[in-house]
Amino acid sequence: MSFKQIYGIVLALLLISGSAVAREPVRVIFDTDISGDVDDVLALAMLHTLSDRGECDLLAVTISKINPLTGPFTDAVNTFYGRGEIPIGVTRDAQRRESRYLKLVNEKEEAKWRYPHDVLSNEDLPDAVTVLRKTLMSQPDHSVVLIQVGLAANLADLVESGADEISPLSGAELVRQKVRLVSVMAGAFEPIDGNRHFLEANIRNGIKSMQRFVRQWPREVPVIWSGFEIGIAVRYPRESIARDFGYRKHHIVREAYLLHSGPEHDRPSWDLTSVLYAVRPEDGYFTLSEPGRVTVEDDGFLKFQPVELGRDRYLKMNQEQMIRVREALRDLVSQPPAQCRQ
Repeated sequence: MSFKQIYGIVLALLLISGSAVAREPVRVIFDTDISGDVDDVLALAMLHTLSDRGECDLLAVTISKINPLTGPFTDAVNTFYGRGEIPIGVTRDAQRRESRYLKLVNEKEEAKWRYPHDVLSNEDLPDAVTVLRKTLMSQPDHSVVLIQVGLAANLADLVESGADEISPLSGAELVRQKVRLVSVMAGAFEPIDGNRHFLEANIRNGIKSMQRFVRQWPREVPVIWSGFEIGIAVRYPRESIARDFGYRKHHIVREAYLLHSGPEHDRPSWDLTSVLYAVRPEDGYFTLSEPGRVTVEDDGFLKFQPVELGRDRYLKMNQEQMIRVREALRDLVSQPPAQCRQ
């Protein structure tokens, strides 16, 4: 065999190996406060689309606010996208929240659920920390990306949890061993409408839990923050809601959006940006800040202090990136499910 032939074979093997690495799906746990804002629904739809594309593996969903319909609705979304088996965990101690769109889960067509689901009550679901610990224990070391787009209650409870029948590791030890990255939507890293002391809702509605999270989360596990300013800079276009979901007579994402925001509103994409970075961190959609340390004051104000080798960084975005992000979000939210239960 000639050198040229050997070189060709080696090059082909390297390309195959590189493609295999590139195709390795990101292992994701989605921690959401799905209830008040509809961006959580859009973000969950994105994760299913990214799973359909082989870019991520949605391992579990945990819910950080209390409403009796959060579990059934989340199960309905997962089932709509062909993944009704995904474990769901709920918090028992956090803010209670009303919702404009969760009631969709109770809609029926000819005595059948419009959006089929097996979870009928949050009371039938395990608590979030149990789901988090079980899911993390089942995964390879340093492989899981956590996406937190709501209150920090579940991740704070996780890191404070002790050894149990699931694992002999404490929560902090389990996080160090299994988690690669946390992508968080919370706070503001630029003035909002001139306000340099802006109190962002995911912190303001659960100040104590966010303080516990930032204080106790292991320094070895990076935390990437998507601030309020990122979401308001990129808004999900209303024309997508009007045009892109017509492949189904009833679409749970479109109907939830309309119940929450109506047809004439471009909703900020807060939670969606955390998902996009978590699954596609190398695609240049965002620029990262310098490393630093986040603290949360007693009124809910988040502060960022640059620190060499700090655990925390936040997303930054220029005009060119903004255009790319908007197009990516529209594409990923509206893509038809690969599997769709009729």
